[in-house]
Amino acid sequence: MDLEGGTRRYSAKRESWRTVLTLAYQSLGVVYGDLSISPLYVFRSTFAEDIEHTESNDEVFGVLSLVFWTITLIPLVKYVFVVLKADDNGEGGTFALYSLLCRHARVSSLPNCQVADEELTEYKKDSRRAAPDRSFASRLKSTFEKRKVLQRVLLVLALIGTCMVIGDGILTPAISVFSAVSGLELSMSKKMHAYVEVPASCIILIGLFALQHYGTHRVGFLFAPVIILWLFCISTIGIYNIFYWNPHVYKALSPYYAFHLLMKTQKGGWMALGGILLCITGSEAMFADLGHFSQLSIKIAFTSVVYPSLILAYMGQAAYLSKHHDMEQDYHFGFYVSVPEKLRWPVLVIAILAAVVGSQAIITGTFSIIKQCSALSCFPRVKVIHTSSKIHGQIYIPEINWLLMMLCLAVTICFRDTKRLGNASGLAVITVMLVTTCLMSLVMVLCWHQNVLLALGFVFIFGTIEALFFSASLIKFLQGAWVPIALALIFLTFMYVWHYGTLKKYEFDVQNKVSINWLLGLGPSIGIVRVRGVGLIHTELVSGIPVIFSHFVTNLPAFHQVLVFLCIKHVPVPHVRPDERFLVGRVGPKDFRLYRCIVRYGYRDVHKDDVEFENDLLCSIAEFIRTEKTGLNTLNDEPGKDDRMAVVGTCSKHSLLLSEDNIDDVENLDKPGPSELKEIKSPKVIQQQKKRVRFLVPESPKIDMGAMEELEEVMEAREAGVAYIIGQTHMRAKPGSSMVKKIAINLVYEFLRRNSRAPSFVTGVPHASSLEVGMMYQV
Repeated sequence: MDLEGGTRRYSAKRESWRTVLTLAYQSLGVVYGDLSISPLYVFRSTFAEDIEHTESNDEVFGVLSLVFWTITLIPLVKYVFVVLKADDNGEGGTFALYSLLCRHARVSSLPNCQVADEELTEYKKDSRRAAPDRSFASRLKSTFEKRKVLQRVLLVLALIGTCMVIGDGILTPAISVFSAVSGLELSMSKKMHAYVEVPASCIILIGLFALQHYGTHRVGFLFAPVIILWLFCISTIGIYNIFYWNPHVYKALSPYYAFHLLMKTQKGGWMALGGILLCITGSEAMFADLGHFSQLSIKIAFTSVVYPSLILAYMGQAAYLSKHHDMEQDYHFGFYVSVPEKLRWPVLVIAILAAVVGSQAIITGTFSIIKQCSALSCFPRVKVIHTSSKIHGQIYIPEINWLLMMLCLAVTICFRDTKRLGNASGLAVITVMLVTTCLMSLVMVLCWHQNVLLALGFVFIFGTIEALFFSASLIKFLQGAWVPIALALIFLTFMYVWHYGTLKKYEFDVQNKVSINWLLGLGPSIGIVRVRGVGLIHTELVSGIPVIFSHFVTNLPAFHQVLVFLCIKHVPVPHVRPDERFLVGRVGPKDFRLYRCIVRYGYRDVHKDDVEFENDLLCSIAEFIRTEKTGLNTLNDEPGKDDRMAVVGTCSKHSLLLSEDNIDDVENLDKPGPSELKEIKSPKVIQQQKKRVRFLVPESPKIDMGAMEELEEVMEAREAGVAYIIGQTHMRAKPGSSMVKKIAINLVYEFLRRNSRAPSFVTGVPHASSLEVGMMYQV
């Protein structure tokens, strides 16, 4: 027995390590593509103008020392050992930190939060015990919860980081591909190279963005081998250059050379930090892409492969430059001059492939963070296409893809050199890192309940280093650094206005919602004729009756026999379990046949198509009817209000059992088993494929006749068809509002609303099944 148990434990452990190593291998292609190609442009950008390469080699050794300690302190110490631990149930990135803070300090900007959301498994997972009442963490939490200004500052900080990530998605493909193609300058004249470099870069970029709709998974199996081959090349060439040109270059890893460079060059050395900063571009991807892998796999890949390969590559370049002081050629500090001449063409091809892989990773990351922002009401709704049914998180957003391509091409054509592209990219990268440092310090205090001195020490050490890099990048505002600032301001304006308009719209709905007493006064028929069918009334409200319903009833003489007030909301967690997705309750007495259904999604959840969504919705209502008597999973959403809500899964084996079959195969359906089942069938025609939805209602003593009749009525209504009633609201600022508010609401928000996508569950609904009700809001 002991031998068998030990064998099983060993097998499980071996399988676990096999999984971790597989994830580490895959992360090399997805996470580290951008970081791995930084040797292409770091030395060239650093020595562009600010410092000179002298015979003493103080500058080369100083730059190598700065590069070594920058890579060691930021990606290795900060991200690998600290930031990766601040995951949001396995997810990472700027919005993951913001989500953690929203849950622990109740500073969420989402307007329709409920107490019931705090009972979600993902919401409570890894939660630590509350901080003592008189502790600094408790006082800081109370301050954030009381002061709306601090909540807005926190939101703007997260949005700034997000906007810079989007800017990085524009600049990284440009500088990566441009730097890789620049190797052609060694094999042709300078005049000819000027005509080839930009067109070749643009062609590669157009091809890169044009292939995005196929999805990463189509060519993803090539990503890791390409980056591994690239890392092998640069590390091998680095070792060759070290032993061939200067075996003593390792001495330059001492921090003495870094301080000596800054003391000797002073302002020039400080400004050169903008080029050195480029050696850590892509470090944020370790945290942002955490949801695709695991902490351990990302740490193993970086510490065992990426980190030593990069250090060897930079040491090799420094060893070569220490023996070459010829400044006649512009490309003297480029990566390719240190590559042996016979290997330059193969290395050029591998570099271009690695640049494409690195660019692919940041583009996919941009899609992902925009989806998160859209889910949390911070970005207009866009079309999200999931390119893989097996690999989580691989998405494609057409509008954003073509926008990124146009901006990327514009930057490449306008700048035409690595120096200005590097200045722009560096500022975007360091701003994201500064935002991460600020949010991490708050996470340490509010979420981890660590000593405030530890958080201050974290901010002081890493904040000081990053602020130094930030100032060196910002001073080059006119030399390209203005681009990420301009892009960030534009995106930040659109995102904040969209968020502001969404909040104002929700506040208007709350202030103008209809009283339950008005509904009770209408009687079971709601004062009108009830026709067969199910009516789904989309609303943002989680309680009360939306004003759109009274507007509809006032103008139309009939309504459906079963009405469902449907609220689709996002909660500040990455995923919501299927068995916790639905909150179902009644609106008014039983005979009214009015229900409220709140469908909860995490910011990384995939929305289902309309057929599956309708089936899950009907299943959840049926389960609620079946378990209402027993009071299972019930909770009071708002005590004293019109309804009690129950947590219901998508489809329970104890409730109505649901399956879909083609109508042609109805005759071959299996008969019910020994237990007594009552079958109610309803046809459904969607997307030119006829389906039959079978609901099997267990005839059990737990279901009384009233509940059985209600279930039959719901199924009959479902058979008659489902209609979607969607409000089309037009917002205007109130008379007397400030000019800023009028511009924000009347122009910017309305422009974004008209050009954004409909809610996700509406996009697949046939036009014949939808009905739009227009209303004018003054906020």
